[in-house]
Amino acid sequence: MSDDTEMDPRQYYDELGDGEWERLDANPVARLEFENTTDYLAERLPDAESPSDPADDSARGDSDPVRVLDAGGGPGRYACWLAERGYEVQHTDLSNEQVSLARENVAKRNVEGSVTCQQADVRDLPFPDDSFDAVCCLGGVLSHVVDPAEREQAIRELRRVATPDAPTFVSVIGRLATLRDIAKHVLDGSHGLLVPLAEDGDYTDERVERLADGEGWAECHFFRADEFERELADAGLSVDRLVGLEGPVSRLQAELADADDAAIADVRAMLREVREDRSVVDTSEHMLAVCRA
Repeated sequence: MSDDTEMDPRQYYDELGDGEWERLDANPVARLEFENTTDYLAERLPDAESPSDPADDSARGDSDPVRVLDAGGGPGRYACWLAERGYEVQHTDLSNEQVSLARENVAKRNVEGSVTCQQADVRDLPFPDDSFDAVCCLGGVLSHVVDPAEREQAIRELRRVATPDAPTFVSVIGRLATLRDIAKHVLDGSHGLLVPLAEDGDYTDERVERLADGEGWAECHFFRADEFERELADAGLSVDRLVGLEGPVSRLQAELADADDAAIADVRAMLREVREDRSVVDTSEHMLAVCRA
């Protein structure tokens, strides 16, 4: 993450406002990202309540809630989903505006007793070791950490605050889908980015200024599947599965916008069949890693 460029992620998400909340429900493809992510959360998260010491009934009393970190949680859509299912959620985000919006969304859904929101940087999480029974870092947070050493530090932070063997869920933005987007939508102004992005995946303020039309999104690193898995493993996470969250329908928002419910149901069922295929993961707009700390 860069703090001194026109494409600073913190500034971008401060200005975006509630756009990230709306994005995940804006069209059938965006809803697939959310639905496929929550499929794996529901499958792998521990039960919402677990005893503090199963071997000692006399010391136990009521069950302790399962604590989940939602790191880089934006306006709180995943935090609300988790809280509605009985989890105690610690939400963080680099953007103070996103933290404020998360508090508002939590209050609207009457789960403020289960969610705490605070500003924090994923590269330096303000929690003790072994604080959380599960860890989430969803929607592309790590993609906004462009520097490889800082990205490794962020992943190590996610592992540090997780209890041993805790389920850990990380999603990032895919490189091949991004190259397809540039070729399809902004080729005239941004074709100079194609080769550098294909080589290393780094979308930076300097490159946009030098090689494109000067109009850029937030700085980002776009991943290949092998690279994503390797970086997670090198920083200490055990990767169980990689998932293509949108798969073959990545960036088909316009084509699916007017599809009827039966057609969307078939698309959803198709994606469930292929979403763990390696080629589907590598070409998806977002890829999810299901890990253990």
